[in-house]
Amino acid sequence: MSAHDISGLLTASQQMGLALQTHQAERLLAYVKLLEKWNKVHNLTAVREPEKMVTHHLLDSLAVVPYLVQESRVLDVGSGGGLPGIPLAIVQPEVRVTLLDSNHKKTSFLQQAVIELALSNVDVVTARVEQYEPEGQYAGIICRAFAEMAEVIRLTQSVLAPAGRWYMMKGIYPETELAKLPTGVVVKAVHELKVPNLAASRHLLVLERVDG
Repeated sequence: MSAHDISGLLTASQQMGLALQTHQAERLLAYVKLLEKWNKVHNLTAVREPEKMVTHHLLDSLAVVPYLVQESRVLDVGSGGGLPGIPLAIVQPEVRVTLLDSNHKKTSFLQQAVIELALSNVDVVTARVEQYEPEGQYAGIICRAFAEMAEVIRLTQSVLAPAGRWYMMKGIYPETELAKLPTGVVVKAVHELKVPNLAASRHLLVLERVDG
């Protein structure tokens, strides 16, 4: 079954517990086409084939949606080509998503994607995370393939709201990284993700701060 078409994407999403609307699926596939086009020049991702982009990037990002608390404002740290932030913004239009990356070529692509996909709930910021000073803190911070969890926490703890959550997207269960978590941060939940057509281990870890 191919996910590189509307019906295939809708079916794959249903398998993950997502009820996508047709217009959302169309926009998601339009994003993949943009990613493929820009990738030829700017090397946004090592994945070259559109079919693999759908599975390894699009579905992989969407797999976390059923486990996200409905946050009003989310920061995608080290967004790169917009993953998982752009797919999340498309399927959760009520959430304000900030895509943060220090690479100007990547944020140029992100800005163009926001324009072409008409994503009114997305902001793009070009900055190193440790130098980023937003107006107000974030209810949720999500991270995919950026850094180890302890490092992400160190770099972003000042921009996470007191009752906020970190959402860490990982491959195999990260035992080594968990052993390095700083004091005052606890694992709230661990979700093993099942991504259609992807024969690889995927996990989402939800972390919170504890008082004292």
